[in-house]
Amino acid sequence: MTAVFLRELSSYFISPVGYVYLAAFYLLAGYQFTVTLLGGSADLTSEFTFLYTVVLLLTPILTMRLMSEERKQKTDQILFSAPVTLTGIVAGKYFAAVAVYLMGVAVTLLHAAVLTPFADVSWAIVIGNVVGLALLGMAAIALCMFISAQTENQIIAAIGGFASILVVLSLNSIASVVSFAPLKQLLTSISFYSRYYDLTIGMINAADLFFFFSFAAVFFFLTTRVLEKRRWSGK
Repeated sequence: MTAVFLRELSSYFISPVGYVYLAAFYLLAGYQFTVTLLGGSADLTSEFTFLYTVVLLLTPILTMRLMSEERKQKTDQILFSAPVTLTGIVAGKYFAAVAVYLMGVAVTLLHAAVLTPFADVSWAIVIGNVVGLALLGMAAIALCMFISAQTENQIIAAIGGFASILVVLSLNSIASVVSFAPLKQLLTSISFYSRYYDLTIGMINAADLFFFFSFAAVFFFLTTRVLEKRRWSGK
């Protein structure tokens, strides 16, 4: 797993993908941070709210090549024959993407640190939001990695990731217009925003943590099943 992780992490910065992702993340986070300061406020809540959507929409860029590139270059068969389990392969690729993602999220801590000497920063809210963004990203990366495992075309993987993320984003809105109570409750319970909101106000509870970890674990497992099927089919 470690070898796969290091190989995948380095590939993000050999190709432009890692630089493009981090540049876009830093630019958008910096833009919202600047808007907040120009508005005369030291409340970073608006930045984290903005990043909720940014994170989900940028994730497909980070993950589109995770599995699809190996399939396109026919290097997946080499990986399958290497002395590493399928779980180790998926874990190495997954945690490499998570590491790059967290490099982006870390800029929010820098923004809070910059403000600390000049304003009363609520670090409980900041930490809650950072934890929320981290969990949100981990779940989104697992989902988009599963999509990437379905195709050898990076563009299709990216579009599929965007579509999947849009569905996840819309669950809360759909729930608000559904009148059938059991369905409304179901949609609310699996809505990313519903789970994320409590974290943004500094309320870190086990149910929300379990939801994001479980969501990531399910798609992590499904990705290993896709690779298992491909290994034995030779395709």
